[in-house]
Amino acid sequence: MWLVAEREISTKLRSKVFLISTAILFVAALVGLIFGGLAAQNQSGTPVAVTADAAPLLPSTEGLEITEVADRSAAEKLVSDGTVDAAIVADPSAAPFGFTVIADSSAPTSLMLRFAQVPPVELLDPAQTDEAIRYFVAIGFGIVFLMAASIFGSTIAASVVEEKQTRVVEILISAIRARTLLAGKVIGNTILAMAQILVLAAIAIVGLTVIGQTQLLGLLGAPILWFAVFFLFGFILLAALFAAAGAMVSRQEDIGSTTFPITILIMAPYFLVIFFNDNPVVLTIMSYVPFSAPVGMPMRLFLGEAQWWEPIISLLILLATCVGAILVGARIYQNSLLRMGARVKLNEALRG
Repeated sequence: MWLVAEREISTKLRSKVFLISTAILFVAALVGLIFGGLAAQNQSGTPVAVTADAAPLLPSTEGLEITEVADRSAAEKLVSDGTVDAAIVADPSAAPFGFTVIADSSAPTSLMLRFAQVPPVELLDPAQTDEAIRYFVAIGFGIVFLMAASIFGSTIAASVVEEKQTRVVEILISAIRARTLLAGKVIGNTILAMAQILVLAAIAIVGLTVIGQTQLLGLLGAPILWFAVFFLFGFILLAALFAAAGAMVSRQEDIGSTTFPITILIMAPYFLVIFFNDNPVVLTIMSYVPFSAPVGMPMRLFLGEAQWWEPIISLLILLATCVGAILVGARIYQNSLLRMGARVKLNEALRG
């Protein structure tokens, strides 16, 4: 089993295409994080209402479009109707600042980054997280899951078909069992996929630290950890299905016909989390469906919508589904591996 896994890993690491694409992915992730943070820090012209008694308390007004108002009620009115992004009003209880920031649903990031310490914030129509940050995190979880699962999953299917097409599999099966060959392929590609996920997590930590987003980093810590755990078992589930799908055909041209349903299962969480990242009902359903739980549950944890026990229940459901998928995938793989020619039908592969 480990010999097969080593072969899968070494073959991938010798591939220039894989190494170059992986390097581009890592560099793009780091550049995207740093550029986004610096762009937010360099934003200027943020419209802000300031009461007369709060103006002397501001450390700096550089980069702010100041609108002076008479009192707090006038400031709140400008915030509510969207004239300004936020208001700064005097507040003797807000030590050591002496003022409070008033915003509608979330405080502008460009304004908050100007303070060495975060002053008290009052929201008129509070939202759990900033819309831009929520969307950014949703894209991050979605695209990492989509790319890693699809790239390594398709690699497993292509490897199985290549061994069938060249008849190498007949030699392999004479030396080891089909289930051992399947397990080695799954283990090898899982190690590579998890290594990629861990490096991306490290890049996220480094990038957020460089741009000074320690508060966002604190919010992302637990969700990233849970994402890695969910991705591990979710990928094993998908890897077993991809190997089974590859074993059902004998030509590279036919892979798409058997892997298409699995590809849909991978793409669905990506689009759902992007379009419905602000919909608690959709995210809740996603967090308990095994194929979308690696994206849905970490997203809910980041938004603070999940109870402490929900990730555990979701993980148990994923583990049970993973075991079932491995058993079904192994049966299909074993019954289809030595059948050449036309595509093996699913019911025939299950019957043997």
